[in-house]
Amino acid sequence: MSLFDWSSFTFKHPQFFWLLLILPLMAAYYWKVKRFTRPVINISSTDAFRNYPKSFKQRLVNVPLVFRFITIAFLIVALARPQSSSSSSNVTTEGISIVVALDISTSMLAEDFRPNRIEAAKKVALDFIDGRPNDLIGLVIFSGESFTQCPITSDHSVLRNLMKDIKPGMLEDGTAIGEGLATAVSRLKDAKTKSKVIVLITDGVNNSGSIPPATAGEIAKTFGIRVYSIGVGTKGMAPYPFKTPFGVQYQNMEVQIDEDLLTQVAGNTDGKYFRATNNKALEGVFKEIDRMEKSKIEVTEFNRHTEEYLPFALIALSFFVAELILRYTLLKSLP
Repeated sequence: MSLFDWSSFTFKHPQFFWLLLILPLMAAYYWKVKRFTRPVINISSTDAFRNYPKSFKQRLVNVPLVFRFITIAFLIVALARPQSSSSSSNVTTEGISIVVALDISTSMLAEDFRPNRIEAAKKVALDFIDGRPNDLIGLVIFSGESFTQCPITSDHSVLRNLMKDIKPGMLEDGTAIGEGLATAVSRLKDAKTKSKVIVLITDGVNNSGSIPPATAGEIAKTFGIRVYSIGVGTKGMAPYPFKTPFGVQYQNMEVQIDEDLLTQVAGNTDGKYFRATNNKALEGVFKEIDRMEKSKIEVTEFNRHTEEYLPFALIALSFFVAELILRYTLLKSLP
């Protein structure tokens, strides 16, 4: 196996390789100089010296010159800026297409979760995303209307940043569950994966929008999309913050979640309904969803250019130091 796989390299400045022509010129010059500057003694016959063995130093006399040529050659390669070549490849991995449809109505500010429902849901959803690196995941938000915050993507860093930015008040207030579900369906219907899933998170009753949740569920079923619906909210009463002239005040409000509707929508699509009454329960719900079946998706991976000049520069430096050591120590007394 060779030290360098040249087939994997490209060179930023290949024109520097023209400098390699210096090496044969240098070799010719050194040979000529050595030939005509060598001290000469005229004797009648060399027969007496014919079998005289060369010393170890004499055998090494040309090694510093060879080291110098090697040093120059590797320096020229380093100047040409070798780089590992970029490439792309299609890799088949296990994964599914998922859209998280998140309710961002003002009721999601209730503090029966810590610090509140929406922040708890975001945190658990982000952990869920981190645990599924091979999935295509998107984000839809809804309140009185719906909006695609992020189409399905394998670039989860973008998805994470967009999820962190969402907050109640970004859309008209209300709870349009059907609108949010329909928008999620539109983002998933053309996905090429065999398995397509919507994770619907809400804390209320459908009271806005022009699309009934049951109708959106039927559309999801038509496209083979499973819906996992999650009702977030404690049983009974929950503290809601209100802004007043005297600051933020809290009032206990009854938690109303249309569990029958959410169960129906999930059941019709071969999914499942979950109720989460606190942070721990919500984490458990996402862990259960995380155990869903996976199907194969194809992902294109790209390799970027990487600078590779340093090994060549270090080799050049090593031979240069070796030449100096030989020339000024072991071979110092030789011409």
